Formats: sequence, structure tokens, C-alpha cells
Amino acid sequence: MEMAGAAEAATPGQEPMRKGRSNSILLPIVGILFAYLLYRYLRPRLRGLRLDRLPFRLPACLRRRTPSGSTVLPYFAPIADRLGALPYLGPIAERLGVGPQGGGFGGYHGGADALVKFPGGEALSVAAILEAPGEVVAKSAHSTLYRATMRSGEAAVLLRFVRPACAVGAEEASAAARRIGAVSHPNLVPLRAVYVGPRGEKLLVHPFYAAGSLHRFMQGIAESQRWNIICKLSLGIVKGLDHLHTDLEKPIVHGNLKTSNILLDANYECKISDYGLYLLLNPNAAQEMLDTSAAQGYKAPELMKMRDATRENDIYSLGVVLLEMLAQKLSTDDSRPNPRDILLPVSFKNLVLERKISDAFSSDLVKQCKKSGKEKNLNAFFELATACCSPSPSLRPNTKYILKRLEEIAR
Repeated sequence: MEMAGAAEAATPGQEPMRKGRSNSILLPIVGILFAYLLYRYLRPRLRGLRLDRLPFRLPACLRRRTPSGSTVLPYFAPIADRLGALPYLGPIAERLGVGPQGGGFGGYHGGADALVKFPGGEALSVAAILEAPGEVVAKSAHSTLYRATMRSGEAAVLLRFVRPACAVGAEEASAAARRIGAVSHPNLVPLRAVYVGPRGEKLLVHPFYAAGSLHRFMQGIAESQRWNIICKLSLGIVKGLDHLHTDLEKPIVHGNLKTSNILLDANYECKISDYGLYLLLNPNAAQEMLDTSAAQGYKAPELMKMRDATRENDIYSLGVVLLEMLAQKLSTDDSRPNPRDILLPVSFKNLVLERKISDAFSSDLVKQCKKSGKEKNLNAFFELATACCSPSPSLRPNTKYILKRLEEIAR
């Protein structure tokens, strides 16, 4: 009985201890909720505010610079990381003007937002990119393309949203993005910036070219100008591909060259897009890209895995593109052969062997070349394109040779 009484006597004394434990759990939760509500309240009101313009001076600890040179709010980051709120620190810091200034993927460690800027994208910010109104212009299994208008009145940009399930990790994406972003050539679409979100999503920022793709353009040109246009555009395509293959310290294989990935600017100069895009995709998504290329007739027969793509594989795709530029316009008449079959090198070669060249080339193109004395040039162009599509990779010419031959053919 005495022991029972002692136990009962101890019970009231334990009540404050239990309440104290409950409070120790509830208080941080309430604090986090309050901080979140405060953030939602202040976020729209702090847009564009710079800390160096405040009427009072912040303590030096809040503006201390990290070794990399970016101002990161060093005392808040560890706390936010423990609370799982680090992804929200990046936007807050940027709005306050104390975030990383172009620090890239390493700006916030632990999976926070990051923006890598390249030449031409210095004025971009995370807020400007994410808040830009846009419209969907294309979709694929791994990404969605948007035409977005920057609110600052700048020219429209093309945003490529790579789905998290299809993308590689942040470190691998950082290395690939920097390789692609360092490329600069008049016949290549530049990468202006790459944004990595808290869930691994990635946004690639490119200029937007309203003239559209080569695939669409070739369906609407006048036949009387077709040969001159083919020569001009072909030279631009090969110059861009040659830069990727030979002018870089570490060559880049395009991996998915086709007419829908060749854009035209306002002066109708070719701009190759999507080069090296497969480097940002995980193996499954990259393989799906390769399967799509194979279905469209652009894939080299020896290429089985996208990660094994070589320059010779690009040359094969280039040959198909050149043949496609010579081919008949796509027809909606079901009685005619499948347009894609005509574009395949084997079908093209069979038509020539059967002396049905008019079924392969645009008949008007042949007539125009005969009239202008360019028939030999047309045949030389065709031979060069079919050489690019040789079944043996070692027999395919390199970009330097192709460029030299095209310059001779275009004279």
C-alpha cells in the first residue's frame, strides 16, 4: 500500500514534465508555421528590394561572404536544412538581394534552387524565368517547350522544361550544362541559362526563333529558289556541326540531329538546336529519344545506346537531313508512297538505281537545275549525302570534307 501511495504521489509531479515535453514539440512546429506565413506575406512585398538600400544597416553576420564570393545568409542555411526548408531559402535570398550572383549549381548546397548563367543570359533571374507568361509550343517524352515573354520587355525566349523523372542528377547536369553553355557559334542555338529547382526539375533557356524549324520551312519555299536555298542552308548546318565536332576542347556529339531540331533566325540562317541534350537525360529517357530518332529514319544503324553516340552517327543523321532537303514535299495523298520512306537512304538509293530519280527529288528542282546548268551540282550533292549515310561508319566523310565539297558544289 505504501508503494502504491508513493506511485500515486509521484504522478502529479510528472504532469509538468509531460507538458514541458509537449511544449518542446509544439513550439518548433508553431514557429515553422509562423515563419512560413510570414514568408508568404512578405514575398510579394519584397520583390526587387535590395538590402543595401534599407534605411538601417544589417548586422555583418547576415551579409558575410562565403569563400566562393556569394552572399548566402550563412546562419540561416543550416537551420533551414534541418527543417527541410532549404529549397525556399534560395528564392527568399534572391528577392532580398543576398542570393548567389550567378554562382550556379553550387550556390546552395543540399538541393536548393540554382541558376547558371551563360553569355547573353546575364540579366536573367529565377523570378523572371519562373514568372514569365508562356505558351506550350512542343512536347516530347522527356520535356516540354514553352515560348515565354520576359516581363522586362526583352525578346521572347524558349524554355525547355526537363521532367525530373527524365533528368540526371544535379552534379552531372551541372557538368553537361557548362559544356553546352560554353558553345558559341553563329549556326548553333546558344544556351542562355539553366535553372535547377528543388525537386530536380530543370529549365533550359534559349533564344526563341519565330521563323520555326527547317522541317516546316522546306515545305513552303518556292521551287524556283529551292536549289540556292538548299546550298545556303546546308553550308550553315555543316558549319555548326563541324564546330561541335572539331573546334571544341572536348567535342560534343549532337546525338539527335534532324530537320525539326534545326531552327531559322530572322535572316533565315540555320541554327542547330538540342545538341548534347541527351547528356542531361537519364539512360531511359535518352534511349527513348534514340528510339524516336530511329522511327523517324535519322538514327545510324550501328547505334544501339544513346550514350555510345559518336561523330560518325551524327554524319549519318546529317546525310538524311541533306536527302530530306532534296526530296519531294510531304504529301497528304495516301496513294503516294510513305513520305518518310522516300527520305530513308536505302529507299532513295533504290529509286536512283531504278532510274526513278524524279520520284525521289522534287521534279521542279531537277528542271530548275537543268535550266541553270546545275544538274551536275545536284548529282554531286546527292552523292555526298548518300556517302554520309554509308552503312559503314568508317566510310562516312568527316565535317571538314563535307564542308569543302559543299562549298565547291554551291559555286
